[in-house]
Amino acid sequence: MSGSKIPQSLSRKLWVVGALYFAEGAPYGFINITLSVYFRSQGMPLEQIGFLSILGLAWSLKLLWAPLVDRFGRRAAWIVPAQVLCAMCMALVPYYSVSPAPWGFWVLIGCLCLASATQDIAIDAYTIDLLETKELGIANGVRMGAYRVALIAAGGGLIMLSEAVGWRASFVGAALLMGVMALVVFCCPDFQRPRLYPSASKPQAPQVWRQLVEAVQGVRQLPHVWAVILFILLFKLGDSWMGSMVSPFWVDMGFSRTEIGLISGSFGAVATIVGSLVGGCCTSRWGIAPALFVLGAFQALSNLGYWLAAWPGVWRYTTYLASLGESFTGGMGSAAFMAFLMSLCDKRHSATHYAFYSMLFGLTRSLAGYLGGLSAARFGYELFFLYTFLAALPAFALLPWILPVVRQREAVIEEIAEDA
Repeated sequence: MSGSKIPQSLSRKLWVVGALYFAEGAPYGFINITLSVYFRSQGMPLEQIGFLSILGLAWSLKLLWAPLVDRFGRRAAWIVPAQVLCAMCMALVPYYSVSPAPWGFWVLIGCLCLASATQDIAIDAYTIDLLETKELGIANGVRMGAYRVALIAAGGGLIMLSEAVGWRASFVGAALLMGVMALVVFCCPDFQRPRLYPSASKPQAPQVWRQLVEAVQGVRQLPHVWAVILFILLFKLGDSWMGSMVSPFWVDMGFSRTEIGLISGSFGAVATIVGSLVGGCCTSRWGIAPALFVLGAFQALSNLGYWLAAWPGVWRYTTYLASLGESFTGGMGSAAFMAFLMSLCDKRHSATHYAFYSMLFGLTRSLAGYLGGLSAARFGYELFFLYTFLAALPAFALLPWILPVVRQREAVIEEIAEDA
């Protein structure tokens, strides 16, 4: 099948993408939503909760082993073992005390982050191989929607479940969920298809290091590459900085676990699903370049909702509205941003290229998340949320260089598709 299109209708592709990104979103929701509430409810200080974002550097460093995913084995051969390891780690979490947490606990969480990052590499690469450029907009809407459904299950849903059955039983349930997804990938023939560009089957295939160098050289050939890198680093800065402290904010404001799970977790995830689908449709209709500007602006403005919610004596339900608004606009912005990242990838190095780009915004997410705990503790929530809005603005100054790059990449990819 090398060099040929995968013989699937768009609707079938969307089902595959949905299943993949449900599996990808479950560990992320568990780590970044459920664990944050779990840690705070167990008395862990904000500074230590912020350390969770440092372990999230596994998503940033995945470029180091992404060439292995490009070179060896089918995508499912990487996805299934990673999902099994995620399930095992989730099941073991409640057996450790987190106040204070021993070093062995942080090793366990590090393994969970590493396994989750590895499945992300293979899933992202498979999706890039599967989709054509014209399908990226709507597919990224479905992708973000499925991802957020997983966040409902492994985030808000798990938090609500914990109030009824306890944390230990809830974490075992999350582990079983990941086990089921591993079984789906293992048994479904769609995930066993050969890659579009199976580099490992080529004669005289380059060494892994050489393949990494070639992939990076492809990135360097992008026009205005410095602006592209800075834009990827900055586009989600405000969103990531704020997001790390949303769950602790709900706890400190006195909301119950049911409220946190229902509004911030479940309803927020539904709002993101709707936002991602709307954003995906807008991206397909308008094109990636206009969508980045318009949807990115809504994403930045939504941070001001939490700023208002943090004012002393403000109406209690302002926090509800802030959560739903931030989730909806975040979904719209993410749909355009992910389509932008995928458009930059060469399918011959899809795993490595996407790992590099996601490394950049993952680095921002991890460092901003760690600084979030320190900043919220130092400035208080009101000033902290205002600063996160201001941090979202510098990315827009780069758009004069970014928009021509997007249009050029869309033209190149369409030309390659026509030649094929």
